[in-house]
Amino acid sequence: MSSGKAKQKQVAEDVEHIEVSDSSEEEEDHTLPEGSTSAGIPSASSSKKKKKKKSKALKALNALRGHKDEVPQELVDVVLEKVKEQGDPTVANADEATVRLALEQMKIKDVIQGKAGVGGINKKDMGGHKFWSTQPVPQLDEGPPLGDGYIEPSKPREEVKQDPYPLPKEFEWCTIDVTDPNQLREFYELLSANYVEDEEAAFRFQYSADFLKWALLPPGSHKEWLVGVRVVSNKKLVASIAAVPITVSVRNHIIKASEVNFLCIHKKLRSKRLAPVLIKEVTRQCHLKGVFQALYTGGILIPTPVSTCRYYHRMLNIPKLVAVQFTHVPSNMTQARMIRLNKVAERPRLLDSGLREMEEKDVDEVAALYQRYMERFGMYLVMTKDEIRHHFLTGRGEGPSTKNSWKTPRENQVVWTYVVENPQTHKITDFVSFYSLPSTVMNNPKHNLLNVAYLYYYASEVAFESDGEESGRLKRRLEELVGDALVIADQAKFDVFNALTLMDNVSFLSTLRFGTGNGLLNFYLYNWRTSPLAGVTEQDGVPAGKGVGIVMI
Repeated sequence: MSSGKAKQKQVAEDVEHIEVSDSSEEEEDHTLPEGSTSAGIPSASSSKKKKKKKSKALKALNALRGHKDEVPQELVDVVLEKVKEQGDPTVANADEATVRLALEQMKIKDVIQGKAGVGGINKKDMGGHKFWSTQPVPQLDEGPPLGDGYIEPSKPREEVKQDPYPLPKEFEWCTIDVTDPNQLREFYELLSANYVEDEEAAFRFQYSADFLKWALLPPGSHKEWLVGVRVVSNKKLVASIAAVPITVSVRNHIIKASEVNFLCIHKKLRSKRLAPVLIKEVTRQCHLKGVFQALYTGGILIPTPVSTCRYYHRMLNIPKLVAVQFTHVPSNMTQARMIRLNKVAERPRLLDSGLREMEEKDVDEVAALYQRYMERFGMYLVMTKDEIRHHFLTGRGEGPSTKNSWKTPRENQVVWTYVVENPQTHKITDFVSFYSLPSTVMNNPKHNLLNVAYLYYYASEVAFESDGEESGRLKRRLEELVGDALVIADQAKFDVFNALTLMDNVSFLSTLRFGTGNGLLNFYLYNWRTSPLAGVTEQDGVPAGKGVGIVMI
């Protein structure tokens, strides 16, 4: 890394730890993360000197509200002063341009817009999570667990609360049926308008009807687990939470659990304290089916993550990403050079070695390969053949599979899954997959949609070869597999390809030119206690990423 880049990186790290505060405190409206989170601002110090500096920083940050396109000079001055005060020799000679570039790369405006927290992305004051202190989750003041196991024992069905939890009188419970086009449209509209909390967010998840059905109707799904809240007077859908059944392995303990997602509350109702009752109601519904553990994720920090992973982004459509301010052109770079550096191949590298779309006939072999590969990680989903079929094939869209299917996406396609079939033995040796979750681009005159691909599951027989991992052969094979996924995604007109620091991703992210994101994803287990698993960093000798083998959609 050049000295200039090192200085810029250190400035960015120092900026993340600058404290900012005002004199007001807002009541916390919800307890489980929704599509995005409010800013987590550390409390003010009692020191007058610190108060003065914080007030100055707050004034500078407030100036951002009037600068939608540029980082204001007031903020640059405050950060430059603070960075130099901290005395880090790496940034002792930091100049205005370095600070400004660091702030822009961090998208510091997201702090003001409620999508990130100063002091670390999406952090919150843990003391405010009173709801979670009453739940069977590991608490902050607990020491390391003496062993793995449940926190509260399971109950027979007759001892589970039989009636729904009470709601304010103007609301009523409902079950959302995503097989009904009208209810599916209502659910889509609720998520589209409210799953991102801040009204001035730059991007907002755009869940398609096909995506929602793919995500919420796996084998064994229960209609009662898609819980909604309606207004009594007009029946408008104003809140939701969903769960689907999963089998999860945590350090070789096989657990029947639920995967909880899509907690969403209408923006105008955030003060009604609906989130805790939604969580309790979906938990009750799970208990009625004999399920007492759950897995969920979120960008905010609540008690207590079992692991944390960082997002990485592989840029594909540079002009569009620059235009929507997803990224920027550094001062030492031109857009043309960025395009050249991020250009992918014209065709998949493994096409001549047996790469093709997964088909129904591959389910048995892919299921066996998936299971063997995932057993290498601390936490992973145990999937039946029906679940493998659902996750890798049912979202493939409409249209036949042809030799050139990789060139053109199908109509309504949600997931792309490719296998490598050995031309001689006809054995499936590898597979790789990714899914589509676009985002609406807010307030951009030229672009209204960002096409985003997310790396899903993959596996390779190379992992089981003698010395396959230690020799670097597995790393090189994954670079080929995921590299071909990037080519296919580029052909399908995706703008960016996202991945997390889980599974074996850390080994190839840099080589394949994935850039570090500023978003973190926390993994949580409900009613199960285990030691932390390796995610963004190594843990107890386990390399980064290898603690987590689950991709949450």
